Amino acid sequence: MSQSWQFWALLSAAFAALTAVFAKVGVAQINSDFATLIRTVVILCVIAAIVAATGQWQKPSEIPGRTWLFLALSGLATGASWLAYFRALKLGDAARVAPLDKLSIVMVAIFGVLFLGEKLNLMNWLGVAFIAAGALLLAVF
Repeated sequence: MSQSWQFWALLSAAFAALTAVFAKVGVAQINSDFATLIRTVVILCVIAAIVAATGQWQKPSEIPGRTWLFLALSGLATGASWLAYFRALKLGDAARVAPLDKLSIVMVAIFGVLFLGEKLNLMNWLGVAFIAAGALLLAVF
């Protein structure tokens, strides 16, 4: 398996694109919150199978409290994001919802600098600005 973060990021982007398309069709006939529940159960089963099959299970008692806290916060944020995303897909076009959702890229850049002490150079910020402009052009106009 590739150890390149770029490979995994591009794979994530491809699956995220499929997520938008599949989810748009999936929410057409049911409540978006219930659709999110179904998606979550599928994800839980798949990830549990991967962890079990690859021997990656860890004893919960050995996981530090800080790790539990931030993973729980991440889970809450993910759940809120998914609920909002599926509601947006229920109400709008996938081709317009997905770019607006990807403003999360811009927010991650800002939060990374503010809260994680990450550094972005001028070219990085220019890229962030282009992403923001592109997302807004796709979603608004």
